[in-house]
Amino acid sequence: MTANSSFGDRLTQVTAERGRLCVGIDPHPALLESWGLPVSAAGLAEFSSICVAAFGDTAAVVKPQVALFEEYGARGFAVLEGTLAALSQAGALTVADAKRGDIGSTMAAYARAWLSDGSPLACDALTVSPYLGFGSLDPAVELAEDTGRGLFVLAATSNPEGPSLQLSTTASGGSVAQSIVDAASQVNAAYEDVGPIGVVVGATVTEPPVLDNLGGAVLMPGVGAQGAGVEDVDWVAGAARRYALPNISRGILKVGPDVSALREAVEAASRDYPA
Repeated sequence: MTANSSFGDRLTQVTAERGRLCVGIDPHPALLESWGLPVSAAGLAEFSSICVAAFGDTAAVVKPQVALFEEYGARGFAVLEGTLAALSQAGALTVADAKRGDIGSTMAAYARAWLSDGSPLACDALTVSPYLGFGSLDPAVELAEDTGRGLFVLAATSNPEGPSLQLSTTASGGSVAQSIVDAASQVNAAYEDVGPIGVVVGATVTEPPVLDNLGGAVLMPGVGAQGAGVEDVDWVAGAARRYALPNISRGILKVGPDVSALREAVEAASRDYPA
């Protein structure tokens, strides 16, 4: 992390250089086996090392799925710590996909774990859940702003169960998803360009919230193996396209474990999503 640089500044720079692709590191047990690796902390470490070599200097953003490290306990978290540090050293922005959400001092502790300078789990941005109320995220919002990091707040997700809650109507008449986007927009309004509070909106959603005034980044799962492509990303993002980050995991990881093949897959996909 560059001293005194904001998340928005770093995102603008890295996407201008590498495109807008976000690559997932999703070490599912079946994927470890398909790569010829043991389903163990040692296999996880080798998998992650290959991903760092392939993605660290090619992808703009890399998103490790925290749960798939956590299932190996302390050894899994140690691998994750090393992976986040190595990706940052190679120039990629890191998004820890932990989907943390709580209230008060507990939310503050989650924020310190992932967003504090000097934390072994420090990342460029963290996914968080607002479904205890957007205001419950205040400790994470404040720390992200203080340390020049970012958040991606779940808004309209690509899972089929999401719309039953996210498209519900609020007291003000809009959808829950739109209220989350609007709350993020209010934080970002204090920034001249792109603010620190992004949202997660699936590229496969059929009734997306309006993102035109977000002033932040949009993390977009559902691209590649789940069926969405360039046109879907552009349609969902609208005027926020410049900072729409399509996330591809399975579609790239399937070509591993060969590092050269993984690098070529990232470079090919990145060409579809220029800055």
